[in-house]
Amino acid sequence: DVKQTGFSCCGRPMPEQRASVCEEMAPFSGVIVNSTPSCCPPLQNQNVPHNPSLYKKPFVESFEETPLLVAVLTYMGYGILTIFGYLRDFLRHWNIEKCHVAREREEQKDFVPLYQDFENFYTRNLYMRIRDNWNRPICSVPGAKMDLVERVSHDYNWTFEHTGKVVKDVINMGSYNYLGFAENTGTCADAALEATRTYGAGVSSTRCELGNLDIHEEMEQLVARFLGVESSMAFGMGFATNSMNIPALTGKGCLILSDELNHASLVLGARLSGSTIRVFKHNNMQSLEKLLRDAIVHGQPRTHRPWKKILIVVEGIYSMEGSIVRLPEVIALKKRYKAYLYLDEAHSIGALGPNGRGVVDYFGLDPKDVDIMMGTFTKSFGAAGGYIGGRKELIDYLRRHSHSALYATSMSPPVTQQIITSMRIIMGEDGTTLGADRLRQLSENTTYFRRKLREMGFIIYGNDDSPVVPMMLYMPAKIGAFGREMLKRNIGTVVVGFPATPIIESRARFCVSAAHTREMLDTALGAISDVGDLLQLKYSRREQPLSSLGWMSEESLLQD
Repeated sequence: DVKQTGFSCCGRPMPEQRASVCEEMAPFSGVIVNSTPSCCPPLQNQNVPHNPSLYKKPFVESFEETPLLVAVLTYMGYGILTIFGYLRDFLRHWNIEKCHVAREREEQKDFVPLYQDFENFYTRNLYMRIRDNWNRPICSVPGAKMDLVERVSHDYNWTFEHTGKVVKDVINMGSYNYLGFAENTGTCADAALEATRTYGAGVSSTRCELGNLDIHEEMEQLVARFLGVESSMAFGMGFATNSMNIPALTGKGCLILSDELNHASLVLGARLSGSTIRVFKHNNMQSLEKLLRDAIVHGQPRTHRPWKKILIVVEGIYSMEGSIVRLPEVIALKKRYKAYLYLDEAHSIGALGPNGRGVVDYFGLDPKDVDIMMGTFTKSFGAAGGYIGGRKELIDYLRRHSHSALYATSMSPPVTQQIITSMRIIMGEDGTTLGADRLRQLSENTTYFRRKLREMGFIIYGNDDSPVVPMMLYMPAKIGAFGREMLKRNIGTVVVGFPATPIIESRARFCVSAAHTREMLDTALGAISDVGDLLQLKYSRREQPLSSLGWMSEESLLQD
C-alpha cells in the first residue's frame, strides 16, 4: 500500500510530502498511468475507467528524492555549523568576540526581553555567513540583463560598503519578469509616462474617499474581462490582497483548508481571520478529501455544529516548488462537498495558459467554478499590486468590508496604466501579436531550460510547464558558493535555504522569462553546468529525463 507506507513505487523510502506522485499512481486514487518511470515496475491494477473529463492533457511533475548520502552530508553540515554557532555565542557572551545583533541594554536586563535571543541563532551563525547572496542593489531595469552595484564587507557580512563600481550586463535569472514587461522603453513605458502627466504620481487618498479615478475603474473592468468573471477589484499591494481580504471573507465558525506550501500572505490572512485552519499535504487530493469529509461529518469541535463556511485555499504555481495546482480535482472536490475555493494566481496569471489567463486557462476550465480568483500585477505585468475577481456580489461586499479597500491608499496612476497597457497587449487588443509572441516564447524557454538542466544531471522540481525552476543544492555551504560562483560568471541567481525551504532541500530558483533569448539561456546553462561540476551539484541518478507520466482522474473516483 503505497499511501500507507510512504515508499516510492520502486520500494525506496521517500519523504512524505514528496510521495505524492507515487500516491496518486496507487489504485486507491483512481489514477490511470499511461507510462511509468523506467526505474519503476508497471502497476498491477490499472483497470480504471478512462475518463478525460478532468484533464485534457498529461499532467507531468517530478520530485526526485534526495540521495541518501547527500541527505546525510547535509545534516552533518548543519550539525557542524550549529556546534560552531554555540561556540561563537559562548565567545560573544564573554565579550571575546563582538556581537552585532540587537541586544537588550544592561539597564533593561530585568525587563521582559524585546529580542528573543535563541530565535536569532540561525540568523547570527548561519545566514550571516552567506548574506552577501541577497539584497544586492540593482542600478538598472531588472529585465533580461541588469547592472549590479558592487559591494564588499570587512566584518563577515554584518555590514556592506559600496566600492563605486558597477557589474554590467548580468543575466537576470531570478526576477518574476515572466513576460518581459519590466522595461523602461516601449508601449507600456510611454503609456505610464503619459498617465503621470495626466494624473500625477500618486493619489494620496483611499478609494472610498477621494482616490477613485476613472483609470482605476477602467482597469478593474479590463481585469474582469481578462479573467472571464463578473467583476474585479484592485489593491495597491499583492501581499495585502491576501492578508487583508481573507479575514473579510471568513471568521469564527469557518474552516480554512490550506495547502501546506501556501504563501506567507495566505497563512497570515487565514490566521487573522480567526477561522479554524487545517493543512493538507501539498497537491495531495486524498489528504484534502479526507479533511473535507471529516469537516462535513464531525462539524465544529466540541459543539459539532456545521461549519459556517469551508474555504479551500490553493495557489496556481507554488513559487518554491515550481509545481502547478491540480485544479480540476480541487474543483471536483469543492463541488462535491459544497465548499468555496480561493485561488492565488500570483505566479500563474500571465505565465500559464494559451491566452495567459492562468491555471484556469491552462486546464481549460470555467472561471465561474473558482469562487475567489486572486492574483498580482507584480510579476507577469511588470507593475505592482493585486486583484480579486469573482461574482459581482462578492466584489461589492469586499468594497465595503475589506481593510485593504477602506484604509489603503489608491494605486498609483502610472502603475495602473502599466497594468492596463500590458494586459491589453496580452489579450491582443493592441492590434499586434506581441502578447501571443511573448506567451509562446515563455513556453518555449521554459521547456528548453528545464530539459537542458535535466540532461546535465541536476535534480529539478516541479511541473514541466512551470517557469519557476527550482534546482536542488541541499548542502548549506553550497548555497552561498553557488550564488557567488554564478555572479563571477555574470549570472544573477536566487538561492534559497531554511527556513524558506525544508532544512535538507536548499535550492537555487530560476525564473524563466520571455525576454530571455536562446543565447542568454545557453550562456546561463553553460555557467550552471560549470559551477555544477565545480561544486558537485549533479545529483540526479536518472541518466535521461523522466518518462512522461500522463494520467487522468475520474471525478467519481476521487472518493475512495
